[in-house]
Parts: sequence; C-alpha cells; structure tokens
Amino acid sequence: MVTAGDFKNGITIEYENGIWQIIEFQHVKPGKGAAFVRTKLKNIISGGVIENSFRPTEKFEEARIDRVNMQYLYNDGDLYYFMDQETFEQISLTADQIGDSLKFVKENEVVKICSHKGNVFSVEAPLFVELAVTATEPGFKGNTATGATKPATVETGAQIAVPLFVNEGDIVKIDTRTGEYLSRA
Repeated sequence: MVTAGDFKNGITIEYENGIWQIIEFQHVKPGKGAAFVRTKLKNIISGGVIENSFRPTEKFEEARIDRVNMQYLYNDGDLYYFMDQETFEQISLTADQIGDSLKFVKENEVVKICSHKGNVFSVEAPLFVELAVTATEPGFKGNTATGATKPATVETGAQIAVPLFVNEGDIVKIDTRTGEYLSRA
C-alpha cells in the first residue's frame, strides 16, 4: 500500500478499477484548510490522462508491472509471436494488444512485454533502431537551404521523413518514440 503523501513520479497505482501511473504530483498546503496532493495520472492501458486531488492519508494498492525482454519472432495474420529468451516459452498477441508499437521493429529483435497480473497491455520497442531505406525519391541539389525533408519507406514498411541526401539502401537511425530520423548509420 502507498499513501498519497508518499507519491513519486513513475509509481503505478490501482485506482477506480484501472492502473494509473503518476506523471506529476504536488503537495499543497493552503493557508486555510487541510493539505492535499494534486496529481496528474496516466492510465497505462488506455493512455488517458486525468488530474485529481487526494488527501495525503489516502491509501492505494501499488500496481506491480512486469517488464520481460522477449524476442519478436514473426507475425501470422492477426497474431504476433514472441519468445522469452530465458525459458524459450512462446506467447502470441493480437494486433489490438500490439497497436503500432512494432512499426519500427524487425523480426528477431528484442522488445519489452509489459503486463499486470499476467495481462499484457503493451509492447515497448527499443528506443533507437537502425533500418534500411527501401523506397524514396531522389533529392535535388540546391533544394537544401531550408532543411527540407522527403518521405521514405523503411524495411518494416513504416513511413518517415528523411533529409534530401538520404537514398535508397541507406541505413538510418530512428527514434521509435517519435518516429523521427536521427542520422545515417
């Protein structure tokens, strides 16, 4: 159990039949009246954010989130298959559970599977990946004064914006959180 007075950023709690992560908190002691804790909470399953105030003595059940490194094997239609690298146990997840988290992940790469009480709610891709550009238009000289970009397709099928000097076959480094081009590898 954790009390509202003990809140810290990143703690996950069970609140109103959901699992919430504390994004921000602030202890407030007004000149008149009782102290309270103002918080911003993010639902880790749906991604929704709410703001709420609690008395410092209110107690909440701390939610234990399991993050397991698993190797992404392949997808077969609507199912995606993963293997635990220690026990070699395989699991399959549906496209709804995956969302677009595997947009920049190739087969055989390691991802983190996040679950609460055995229920998988998200897949975390590596922060940075290196992928080959499979399709892009050639850039034109003299068109670079504004730091212009052009669309490109990488080997996983995802679309990103790259600088004009990037060509087909180049290996590019991508931030998977934002989908932004970082550099050529």
